Amino acid sequence: MTGPGPADLLGLADYAARAADRLRPAVRDFIDGGAGEERTLAANLAAFDRVRLQPRVLSGAGRPDTTVHLLGGTWSLPLGVAPTAYHTLAHPDGEVATARACAAADVPFVVSTFAGRTLEDIAAAADAPLWLQVYCFRDRTTTRRLVERAQRAGYEALVLTADAPRLGRRHRDLRNGFRLPAGVAPANLPADAYDAPGEHALAAFDPALDWSVVEWLRSVSNLPVLVKGVLTAADARRATEAGAHGIVVSNHGGRQLDGVPATLEVLPEIAAAVPGTCPVLLDGGVRRGTDVLAALALGADAVLLGRPVLHGLAVGAESGVRHVLGLLGEELREAMTLTGTPTVADAGPDLVRPTTTPPGPTTAPLGPTAAPLGPTPHPPARTTAPAPGTGLRLHDLHGSLADPVLDTMNFLNEITHRYPDAISFAPGRPYDGFFDTEQIFAHLRRYLDHLEEQGASPQRLRSALYQYGPAAGQIRDVIADHLRRDEGIDVPAESIVVTVGCQEAMLLAVRALVSGPDDVLLVSSPCYVGITGAARLLDAEVRAVPEDPDGFRCADLEAALRAERARGRRPRAFYLIPDHANPSGTTLPLSTRRDLLDLAAREDILLLEDSPYRLVSPGPRLPTLKALDRDRRVLHLGSFSKTLFPGARVGFVVADQTVTGPAGDTGLLADALTKIKSMVTVNTSPLAQAVVAGMLLSADGRASDLNAKTAAYYGDALRVTLQELDQAFPADRRSALGVRWNQPTGGFFLALTVPFRADNAALARCAEEYGVIWTPMSYFHPQGGGDHGMRLSVSYLTHAQIAEGIGRLARFIEDRTLTTSSPEG
Repeated sequence: MTGPGPADLLGLADYAARAADRLRPAVRDFIDGGAGEERTLAANLAAFDRVRLQPRVLSGAGRPDTTVHLLGGTWSLPLGVAPTAYHTLAHPDGEVATARACAAADVPFVVSTFAGRTLEDIAAAADAPLWLQVYCFRDRTTTRRLVERAQRAGYEALVLTADAPRLGRRHRDLRNGFRLPAGVAPANLPADAYDAPGEHALAAFDPALDWSVVEWLRSVSNLPVLVKGVLTAADARRATEAGAHGIVVSNHGGRQLDGVPATLEVLPEIAAAVPGTCPVLLDGGVRRGTDVLAALALGADAVLLGRPVLHGLAVGAESGVRHVLGLLGEELREAMTLTGTPTVADAGPDLVRPTTTPPGPTTAPLGPTAAPLGPTPHPPARTTAPAPGTGLRLHDLHGSLADPVLDTMNFLNEITHRYPDAISFAPGRPYDGFFDTEQIFAHLRRYLDHLEEQGASPQRLRSALYQYGPAAGQIRDVIADHLRRDEGIDVPAESIVVTVGCQEAMLLAVRALVSGPDDVLLVSSPCYVGITGAARLLDAEVRAVPEDPDGFRCADLEAALRAERARGRRPRAFYLIPDHANPSGTTLPLSTRRDLLDLAAREDILLLEDSPYRLVSPGPRLPTLKALDRDRRVLHLGSFSKTLFPGARVGFVVADQTVTGPAGDTGLLADALTKIKSMVTVNTSPLAQAVVAGMLLSADGRASDLNAKTAAYYGDALRVTLQELDQAFPADRRSALGVRWNQPTGGFFLALTVPFRADNAALARCAEEYGVIWTPMSYFHPQGGGDHGMRLSVSYLTHAQIAEGIGRLARFIEDRTLTTSSPEG
């Protein structure tokens, strides 16, 4: 093949389709597949699909300059080739052909530790900028020799892959029993290396790596070190503090931990964390020149291209890779011209905006072997709809369905059902020992008596139970009285909307406040997944405001507001749980509450206050934000699920803000929320409302009286949990292990920090081998974080179960810490 022409292959999707026909099925799956259910693999592509470029006309920009200067070198494009293993799977020339193509395009090539050709052969093939990708092995001598060989051969940088203490669980390879074909081997590793990549990694990789490895690499070589696999701002800062010369924002092409964010989603946060400190590169999902420009606009200095290079290699050897790189460069220049972007450095955040429409079909076909996996993340391109009865493809559905946040609770439920005898600190549900079935009828009767006392006719009583009822709710007056008596919140009943649990209140509030693609919702992180899930369903942009170890700080919110406005965003509201928060258990001090209200007024934002645990916590209560609110800055989100009747699913929102129409007419925000509700759930169950109202009326509106015993029960459960933790981990032992926890004064939850990654894999092992379940704190960090945290919920367990559960958990933590810190572990 002399080189594919434009008439044959017009884009990278065409190369993916052609390569799918040329590669053996098991090899194709090895190249194109990802970890787990391939949610992250799909998310990488979908993230670019959601971005839209904003063209600038009559800019006078002229022919764009795509040159970029990084790490002392100059490239013709802000593009490099990412490290991918065994190019010889795609073509016998392998990395030698790729290096020649990179030399012709004048872009760098990051050569994998698992290259199919020797480092020396690759370097001798062409004068391309070469970097070595480094996996750090248990045997550091192996790693050192690789680095020394690369430096002697003229390689210019080291790229430390930090997200692979072991290889991810790749279902396609497991189903295929994938092993390297004859003639394909890791040419730069000892001859006894395994022919099954996963087995080799499990045996050879060092799972106990920490940040000191950066310093070690710098000690054995004078080459610059980039850290690849960074997905959080915190890790980006740690990388620069450790001495890294650059960062690669990467999730390993979706091949490691399935369920982590798309790289493009976290790029702005990471770029903002290390502004000007070091180059920031991105890989994962780049398939078009417009994708390159979008990444540059959102903070990347350059991107790395992975699978499409192997597709080009499979289709046309060196000329195929040349054409792939050439296509991407030409598409980039075209996009820069049409957006009026004269140089790479001129690509800024004003160049892009997210779209609120569902993403269209993505690229990179997987081929027929993908069928057993269910809906493919990026199926073959098509021009007609699938025939009736063939099913749906995931990419035709809303992008949120590929978002990890929607799967967090499903995984917990799966673990719980798989190990029904395990003691579970996971569910944040009320203890039902206080419920009496017969009381439901008494509460229902009490509400009907209340209506009769108000002069309701028999027809009105029937309607109150059997008909739909008003969308805004029929017990607003009862809730308003409860808020005055229990919380000191004095608002008219008309400002309240009764919802189907607090979750609907969140959905209504986000839908009303986030009106366009430039609007952003800020959330305190760690954060209840319900609010981030609601925002994702509505395509609302979310910005996490990380809490300080001592809790939320107004200064962090103020900085986040300014950063978002600098990006051209309009911050609309800030969501938080001020009292005994889920998941951390922290409570906002009174002084911080006042400062927060002042900040909201000064910055002209609203506060979404979610406070479900106040009345089920012992001791005195601080005033709610809404009780302190004098400027109508607070939307108060409430629920009776924790306090009165979980199964009724009755919540509410207080929205007393004034809304002015185009003609100067005014109303309440509650009216706007009611309109949205009428199109969502129509109304909240009148029967459920009646029972909840009867419960409140039976206590003269004081839910706090009804919860006196339950608050004491939960307080005792929390006290016993803290005592058991103290006994399991005395001060000297917890210090030695690096274990710590906070000391909430109420609520259902506390946060525990451990010295190892507390992820889904650790949870599954803990449930299976130790019989105890908890929730990974990473679930609650919408933009990364919490990797070493566990949330413990104590609301549903007896004291005996707590004691036994903490004992089991302590044994797991001890054993896991020992395993991960051992050189052989």
